[in-house]
Amino acid sequence: MTGMERALSLLGGQADPRLQQAAWVARCVGRGAAAPLTSQDVAALAATLQRHSVPRGGAAYGPRDDRSGVWIVRAGRLELTAGSGTGRVVVQILRGGDVDGDIQLLLDMPFPYTARALEDAELLHLRPEDFEKLLATHPAIARRWLSSVAERLNTSHMRILGLLGKSLVWQTSRLLLDEADEGAVHLPQRTIAAMLGVRRPSLNKVLKDLEKEGLIALRYSAIDILDEKGLAKRGA
Repeated sequence: MTGMERALSLLGGQADPRLQQAAWVARCVGRGAAAPLTSQDVAALAATLQRHSVPRGGAAYGPRDDRSGVWIVRAGRLELTAGSGTGRVVVQILRGGDVDGDIQLLLDMPFPYTARALEDAELLHLRPEDFEKLLATHPAIARRWLSSVAERLNTSHMRILGLLGKSLVWQTSRLLLDEADEGAVHLPQRTIAAMLGVRRPSLNKVLKDLEKEGLIALRYSAIDILDEKGLAKRGA
């Protein structure tokens, strides 16, 4: 059992451990300040990066194909899903500039989820052999990339450890604030419950209470943050 798996088990262990792990692996996507490549890097690598167009509803990559390597979202949105049928759940939404696949490549592990386009999407792909060459021949990019990986992994670990021993209200409030993007969390309650290691009815009760307090608003597969400061007090 890895250190992350042990930490996840301490959070409750009531959710599907595979879904729980997939959800937390998805937290390690490179985005914003933690993205390993700048726009200038992408431009410089134009000859190496392969362009891929994925139509709405199409699968870009996943655990059951050989499309490993690093993926960069150039335009559109990708939905990362784990499981199938009634057990299928969204674990993350990728947007323009997000980078995925580098940690899986470095750890020689398959994707724990499938990336599917929510709309027509443009992706850039860095093949495993090109990724190795990039790190070997561009020390500045290699250092920035490894720093990005370390920052993302440390952030995910600290999030997990920060949830231990806290009330469910505290954990939920903190997680919503961490996952919010432009004032909303675009994840279904089942995913959030899996990340917290609790049953969905328990989470739903907390969310309903927060909604009654005017801190959030619930809608299908998303939660709007109405009062960030008030929610921060509940998770402080």
